[in-house]
Amino acid sequence: MDAGALDWIAWPVIGPALGPILGPFVEFGFMRRALVGCLTLAAAAAPVGVFLLLRRMSLIGDAMAHAVLPGAAIGFLVAGLSLAAMTIGGMVAGLAVALLSGAVARATVLREDASLAAFYLISLAAGVAIVSVYGSNVDLMRVLFGSVLALDDAALLLLAGIATATFVALAAIYRPLVVECFDPQFLRTVGGAGTAAHMTFLVLVVLNLVGGFHALGTLMAVGIMMLPAAAARLWAREVWSMVLVAAAVGALSSVAGLLLSYHADMPSGPAIVLVAGGAYALSIALGTEGSLRQNLRPARHLEA
Repeated sequence: MDAGALDWIAWPVIGPALGPILGPFVEFGFMRRALVGCLTLAAAAAPVGVFLLLRRMSLIGDAMAHAVLPGAAIGFLVAGLSLAAMTIGGMVAGLAVALLSGAVARATVLREDASLAAFYLISLAAGVAIVSVYGSNVDLMRVLFGSVLALDDAALLLLAGIATATFVALAAIYRPLVVECFDPQFLRTVGGAGTAAHMTFLVLVVLNLVGGFHALGTLMAVGIMMLPAAAARLWAREVWSMVLVAAAVGALSSVAGLLLSYHADMPSGPAIVLVAGGAYALSIALGTEGSLRQNLRPARHLEA
C-alpha cells in the first residue's frame, strides 16, 4: 500500500480532530514560517538557557537580551529594517556590554552583576530612544515585541545558521561547560579550557538572543531561552536530559503559543512566552525533581 493510500485512509480519522487545531499551519504560509522559525529558535536557545540556569546566570540572559537593542537600533537607523545590519549591530552591542561589564567589575569595587545591570539599563534606554526618535510606533513595537509572523526566507536562514552554530559549539565545549557549572574551581586548578569555553558560551548566548530578537523582540527573546530551561530543571536531573526536556518544552510552547495567538487574536511573541510560563508553573506544581508535589508530600516512616 503506498503513502497516498495510507493518507486517504488515515485523514478521515485524524483530520476532523486535528483540523480545527492545526488548520492555521495548513492554511497559511506565514503561520508555517513562524512555526519553523520558533521551533528552530527553541531547539537552540533552550539548551543555552539550561547552562545559564546551571551557572546561576539566568538574569544575565535577560540583561544581555536588552543589551543587543542599541546595536540593532543603530543598524535600523543606518539601513532600515535590514536583517544583516540589525544582526551585526545587535551582536556588536551584546558582546560589548558583556566585555565592558566584566572590565568594570575587575577595575572597580562593583560586582559584575551590578555593572551588567547598569549597562543593560543604559542600553535599553538608548535603543528605545533611537527607534522612537528616528522610527515610528510600528517600528518600536516590532523591535520590542518582534515580528514572528513576518519571518522571511532570510530570517529563517539566519535562525537555522544560529542553531547549527549553537549545536556544533555546544558539542565542542560540552564537557568543560558541564564541569564549570558544578565545580569551576576544579577546572581552573587542572588548567582546563574554562576561559575559552566561557567566552564561547557568551558568544552563543548573544547569538541566540539576536536570533530571538528578530522573532520575538528584545523584551520576549529571553523567554524562550529561560522558561523552558527552568521548567526542565523540575523534570530532569542529568544535564543532557535537561537539555532535551527544555528543547521539547520550547517546541511545544511555540506550537501552542502560535495557535493561541491565532485563535485568541493576540500578539504571537507574548502568547508563546505565556504558554512557556504556563509550562513552568505546571512544572513547579507537578515536576518530578524538587517540585511542590514532592516537597509537600508527607515523608514515609523512617525516611529522611
